[in-house]
Amino acid sequence: MSKVQVIEICKTLDQLYTLDNISLTLNPQECVVILGPSGCGKSTLFNIISGLIKPDKGKIIIDGQDYTGKTGRVGYMQQKDLLLPFRTVLDNIALPLVVKGESLKQARNKAKSYLSEFGLVGFENYYPRQLSGGMRQRAALLRTYLFASDIMLLDEPFAALDAITRHKMQLWLINLRSQYNPSILFITHDIEEALLLGDRIYVFSPLPARIIGEFNVKGLSEPEKNKYKKKIIELL
Repeated sequence: MSKVQVIEICKTLDQLYTLDNISLTLNPQECVVILGPSGCGKSTLFNIISGLIKPDKGKIIIDGQDYTGKTGRVGYMQQKDLLLPFRTVLDNIALPLVVKGESLKQARNKAKSYLSEFGLVGFENYYPRQLSGGMRQRAALLRTYLFASDIMLLDEPFAALDAITRHKMQLWLINLRSQYNPSILFITHDIEEALLLGDRIYVFSPLPARIIGEFNVKGLSEPEKNKYKKKIIELL
């Protein structure tokens, strides 16, 4: 069974037809990348999958249940890290567990157990302003993971980072996947990033967004990925 099924989603925002009959799937432990030009409706689709807004038409099915318009099922990291500046790193990370009803002490203890794997040991008592961009993204990713560890929506999480830090974060995410095996939907407009991180890639058209290509790139060699890169460039 697919972890997430997006079924014939249509959406108009502010009188602008944004999503045109979008259907896609995310399978267990898979990383699916949604690739498309800026402003093509990718983030709108994530807002619908997460239940923040409702589609005009279509359904969101998660683990076989209808979650259309329902929040709280998936972890969602938007383009900005959205860490609370007045909370420490540890308390930012623990926040989703507190929201779910755990005591602050329990939430902190659980969050602490993940600090090493997420490269945050020694920074738990820092405030967001004291962290580098990469460290902030790691903290935000851990917070997202603790909200819903099996399904993560990552909306261009590394776009604001410099090239060196971005590549390090991409490799770190690959290692994290091998350790925790979450199912990930990942938005980018960077073809290289899509080919590096994705098992499958959906290519979106400009507005109104339609799926104009789907590519299975899991396990391919670099020369094989380069062939797909050329095909994707032609589509875009």
